[in-house]
Amino acid sequence: MCCGETTSAQTAPDQTILGAHNKTPPSETVRVENHSEPEVCAEKDNIDIRFIGPDIRRFRVQAIHPAYIGTLKEDLALPDFTDCDMSADPVFNPGQPRQVTLYETPWLWIVGQVYPGFWRPADVPVKVGDRVETGIHLVQVYQRIGQRMEEMLVVYPPDGYWRARPLPPKHMNWTAYGSSFMVGPVTMEGRPVVAFKELRFEPETMTFRFPFRDGGEGSLKLDKLDTDHISLEIALSGDLPKDRPFAALRSMYVTEINNDASRVAYRRKGVTRWGEEHILDYKGGETTEFWAGRHWPSRHNMSAPDMTFSRFSK
Repeated sequence: MCCGETTSAQTAPDQTILGAHNKTPPSETVRVENHSEPEVCAEKDNIDIRFIGPDIRRFRVQAIHPAYIGTLKEDLALPDFTDCDMSADPVFNPGQPRQVTLYETPWLWIVGQVYPGFWRPADVPVKVGDRVETGIHLVQVYQRIGQRMEEMLVVYPPDGYWRARPLPPKHMNWTAYGSSFMVGPVTMEGRPVVAFKELRFEPETMTFRFPFRDGGEGSLKLDKLDTDHISLEIALSGDLPKDRPFAALRSMYVTEINNDASRVAYRRKGVTRWGEEHILDYKGGETTEFWAGRHWPSRHNMSAPDMTFSRFSK
């Protein structure tokens, strides 16, 4: 199994937050655009950061425990609908909620969830081996670590949103998801989405494959997993739209104590130091690596991981 604690967990993670890369291949430069807007509702993704590079075909996404994870004893992760008005959001009611096991071994469990309502129709087929399911809103990936199954990755097939998290540190039983990310041609359909034609999972290689409605195909491979980080290798191929972002980060920020990400850091080619800014003040620009996260805990999803985007290549 590619991502187990007994294999890849013994390999030290890349120091992609604010560190040097002595052995990392040079990264291509991409353009980052920040479309974030202020918001008072903690349940709305007002952080919208998009990555643009028409020729980019490979990159790495990592979810890494925040620097303060060792100081936490428990988490605060309940929804907060204070100052939220969701009445104008579209809702599609597919019928009876259900849970279906898409694939199961003693070491790996792939689960599909159908919700009583979702903002977008669930019309993307989900395939694992010979099994095909329709109407799925959420796919969850669990791997057995020790004596229990740990959920490490989820994807929403109707809108192309992914969330990832490392294994919990030894002093915590559980940690929260936080920011979401998208892979593929981003388009605005009420909110930013990536439209899949279908979603396939290959258990043998721990790889998701997803042809896009608007052309081209993507893949996401679960590469490394341990109690510090999860590393995902992304590949794009085919006739991708040239005028769209190839990836995006979605998150939320209300205040410094109510957010999933409050800061960004970035590297520019030829510059010997990282740039660092508040996430709402960041104007975008050229970068070879990008980090979004927090310097200190928030009351919202306190243990949610930082996110990094790196190793962009053609």
